Amino acid sequence: MPRLLTLLACFLLPTVATAGLTIDVTPDRDTGVYQAGQTVTWKVEVKNTDGPAPAGIVNYRVLSGGLNEISSGAVPLENGSASIQSSRKDPGVLLIRTSFTPTGTKTVLNEDGGAVFSPKEIKESKPLPDDFDQFWSEKLAELAAVPMNAQLEKIDIGNPEIEYYKITFDNIRGKKIQGQLAKPAGKTNLPAMLQVQYAGVYPLSRDWVVGPAKNGWLALNISAHDLPIDQPSAFYAEKSQNELKDYFAIGNEDRETSYFLPVFLSCYRAVEYLTQRPDWNQKTVFVHGSSQGGYLSLVTAGFHPKVTAMAGNVPAGCDHTGTLSGRAPGWPNWSNPSRQRDEAKTMEASRYFDAMNFARKIKCPSMIVVGLIDVTCPPEGIFSTVNQIQGPLNLIILPKASHQKGFEPYFPALSKAMNEAKAK
Repeated sequence: MPRLLTLLACFLLPTVATAGLTIDVTPDRDTGVYQAGQTVTWKVEVKNTDGPAPAGIVNYRVLSGGLNEISSGAVPLENGSASIQSSRKDPGVLLIRTSFTPTGTKTVLNEDGGAVFSPKEIKESKPLPDDFDQFWSEKLAELAAVPMNAQLEKIDIGNPEIEYYKITFDNIRGKKIQGQLAKPAGKTNLPAMLQVQYAGVYPLSRDWVVGPAKNGWLALNISAHDLPIDQPSAFYAEKSQNELKDYFAIGNEDRETSYFLPVFLSCYRAVEYLTQRPDWNQKTVFVHGSSQGGYLSLVTAGFHPKVTAMAGNVPAGCDHTGTLSGRAPGWPNWSNPSRQRDEAKTMEASRYFDAMNFARKIKCPSMIVVGLIDVTCPPEGIFSTVNQIQGPLNLIILPKASHQKGFEPYFPALSKAMNEAKAK
């Protein structure tokens, strides 16, 4: 009988329509920026397209640096909203992770919120390795010993106003750099653009260089992988599931074997190639990308002195040793214990592939977009990285942007940065 009563009670719980429910978490400052010691109040709102918001409970956890929990609790939703406060005495980021469960249901809605405190004062977690510059000087010498051997294959794309090519160069240790190039047909004295790619194993879209070429750029786009750029999707799926599965962790116990060693050098060589072309205007080299591409943009701008402007959207690769400062490390998360690597070795090797250590040499105008609820490329590591930049910085902080959504302001900002780079 007790079991029957329990089951009956479940069926008699109030019915709540949940299909039209949405949840939103907003800090009490539009910018999401506070001074250390100040208090942030997040407003959690639940809306229902089918009527008033239901009653229920908002559970939350507040994480310092996106890593260590400093508070947690539960508050009731009243008239569709709830308020949660927190503060941070030192420079850094707070991430609040919320979940809402309407009374009488098992449905859970999740949303994050963020806030940053004294962002310009966020420091690196570990100083530059003593032999960082020496190591990369040796690698550039290794690259210089390999002839560039640029090979271009012209492709008719049905537009006589655009020249389009598939291109390969030689890289260190027998590897190739593969990409695509486009330019206005017959034109010279052109500003150069390098686009570097977000994470994954996939083909390159022609539009990524054809579009800029239509706007007067000498546009080069390279893959992070030594793979042909235009194979069927099944080809890349097979590579991603086999030899390039978790490619970002390949060889990461040693700075000499890291997958990113030839990747970084491919970016350097790409700029080297562009600046040796006779149709380059001898002035402008603009590099940009998102996520992994933002990572490589920071590296390239700090690596090659001829880069004159860069833009990075939610960049990866920032402050690999961030756990030492109590902050969540970003992709590719070198220290992830699930990969069964020697953590001490991977952490030490990671220092030579940290965007933070390249950023200190960036003197050109830079634009960086950071999302305060990005858990793939957590913001605190990005702040610690961009604070190393020596040149003019346009830092765009988006308090409600994650790695997958909310960073749409990047695109008009990118267009503006491109136009400014061309004008100089």
